[in-house]
Amino acid sequence: MSIKTKMTDPQVLPLGPDGILVRFGEALSDSANRAALAFRGAVEARAINGVCELASSLTSVMIRFQPDSLTRKALSGHLRDLLDQQDWTKAPLPRGRKLWTLPVVFGGSHGPELDETAALANISPDQAIDQICAAQTRVLALGFAPGQPYLGLLDDHWNIPRRADVTAQVPQGAIVVAVRQIIPFANAAPTGWRQIGQTPFKCFDAVRENPIAFTAGDEVTFTPIKASAFDTLAQSPDGLGGATFTPLP
Repeated sequence: MSIKTKMTDPQVLPLGPDGILVRFGEALSDSANRAALAFRGAVEARAINGVCELASSLTSVMIRFQPDSLTRKALSGHLRDLLDQQDWTKAPLPRGRKLWTLPVVFGGSHGPELDETAALANISPDQAIDQICAAQTRVLALGFAPGQPYLGLLDDHWNIPRRADVTAQVPQGAIVVAVRQIIPFANAAPTGWRQIGQTPFKCFDAVRENPIAFTAGDEVTFTPIKASAFDTLAQSPDGLGGATFTPLP
């Protein structure tokens, strides 16, 4: 997906027999993502009778409804009324978000493509690590695997392409980069993104009290650790692999 800043007016579109899609942009941008997250929170807060599911993506919100208790026309009216209330690209993000800090081993066997990725961004590997750790990224959306976040947006020089081929498998916790975004992999899986590091933190852990750690809209920073600390942190009794979080106002 290319990254653009051009916005279109919000679109209210039919989605199957029992859904509506509200789209804030045709391509990913910070403002379109902010609008999607804020609007989803507003729809949830309105508690419209007959709405049975809400989900936000990078630039849109999906609303499912029960046709026997809510018509598409009535729901569209509720949504358009909300859309008219403010500029959603400037709306505050929902309450209840967290600021996470994830420990990461960069380079070496934990990040075999760090040097290549840095070269594509026209910076040194050390600069790449410094910039990644200085960035406060947003959980733009969850997807691909349970609890797996898409984080961004990084500066423009990080708009590097995906690989032409696919890595057969990166490990759980792999930190991969492409198109101004970072993904900590929830599970071992193939990918076309480049692996620059690995975190002992598990985005999804079925035995943890809260199996899915992140919520869309959370913010995430990274801190470098030595490879020798990885295994110890991975066995942390709290199941967070050395990650910490604080509530956001």
